[in-house]
Amino acid sequence: MPRRLKKRSRKAGLPPGSLIHIGDRLTEKTKITAFDYDESHLQEKEIKTVGECQQFKDSRDVSWIHVEGIHETQILEELGALFGLHPLTLEDILNTEQRPKVEDYGVDLFIVVKLLSYNEKTDEIEAEQISLILRRNALLSFQEKEGDDFLSVKGRIQNGKGRLRRLGADYLAYALIDAIVDSYFSVLEDLGERIVNLEEDLARTPDRTTLFEINGIKKEIIYLRKAVWPLREAVSFLERGDSSLLTPATRVYFRDVYDHTVQVIDTVETYRDLLSGMLDLYLSSISNRTNEIMKFLTVIGTIFIPLTFLAGVYGMNFHYFPELDKAWAYPAFWAVCVVLSVTMLLFFRRRGWL
Repeated sequence: MPRRLKKRSRKAGLPPGSLIHIGDRLTEKTKITAFDYDESHLQEKEIKTVGECQQFKDSRDVSWIHVEGIHETQILEELGALFGLHPLTLEDILNTEQRPKVEDYGVDLFIVVKLLSYNEKTDEIEAEQISLILRRNALLSFQEKEGDDFLSVKGRIQNGKGRLRRLGADYLAYALIDAIVDSYFSVLEDLGERIVNLEEDLARTPDRTTLFEINGIKKEIIYLRKAVWPLREAVSFLERGDSSLLTPATRVYFRDVYDHTVQVIDTVETYRDLLSGMLDLYLSSISNRTNEIMKFLTVIGTIFIPLTFLAGVYGMNFHYFPELDKAWAYPAFWAVCVVLSVTMLLFFRRRGWL
């Protein structure tokens, strides 16, 4: 099933910073959840209006504003006005075709990553854009649809265990990005199973369906590379950049995310090489099959060449043929044909052509 390209024609001619949603509407209504916490206390609240976020903006604790559903541009515009977000940042949040990146605006870091999942029904990789805005004591996250992708992070905050409640908003950003990168390994496992099954089919009976399957997985690999390769550069900036919003203690953990990203890239490249080899093997198999067919037809044609010659000679309309008057002529003709055929078959078999 081909991917549908998201239209950007609605933004044609508009000035930079115009808030136009580009992408699919993946949730019924925009949902906002707020977490305000430190090591000793936690406040979790579902936000009904953007104005309720004011108390979290001025909080001295770590505040996490999580937005699920970005199609309602008015809500994002109000959030942008409340938190003083740059118009270009809001524009990039609404454009779900962004590549993974990090932009440093001084007072905040704007991070874009792709959350990947594998749809077993369509055998396709689905990507969802996650946008993060990191500030000194706050993190704003924007997700295209409502889901439980960050359920483990929320659970660690609610349980009050581990470093998450003790460290700042930069560590929360790390936890979210780490959860996203971990999802890539699940996608790679599913792709790996498809490739193993495809190798078995290729070894048994390669056919046109096998070729379609190879091309389908190659498209998924290309789609995955587009999400992973830019992420490597983004995580490298978070690990080695000079932003004051990232503490040295958190940069160590981003180094671990960077290592995981490199592992994902290595696996993707390995799968890509395997698919290229499988495509070559498929073409070789088809070529060998064609050669076998041509060899069989050549052997059959070669056997019939002398038989056709004899039939042509004795099929000529000359009046005087010495053998035609003999009673044994007809059986002798067939005997010669059979002996010639058997002799040629034995010769071809002995030479290994059959």
